[in-house]
Amino acid sequence: MDLTAIGAAVAAFSAIGAGISIGLATSKATDAVARQPEADGKIFRILILGCALAEATAIYGFVIAVLIIFFLGK
Repeated sequence: MDLTAIGAAVAAFSAIGAGISIGLATSKATDAVARQPEADGKIFRILILGCALAEATAIYGFVIAVLIIFFLGK
């Protein structure tokens, strides 16, 4: 079994975590706006910041997976 492929697959799992976290954040933000519509501006700013951080984690995982494939693969 090729350990490079396993390492790249494990690094790519960060995309799954990012997708789940962005989905949960969007769900909670929707609930929050439904409960307090006057706070939608604050909720939107916090949602965008959280989604950006989660997406950055997914991008880092993708970059690490690509680096593992190209530089450690033989």
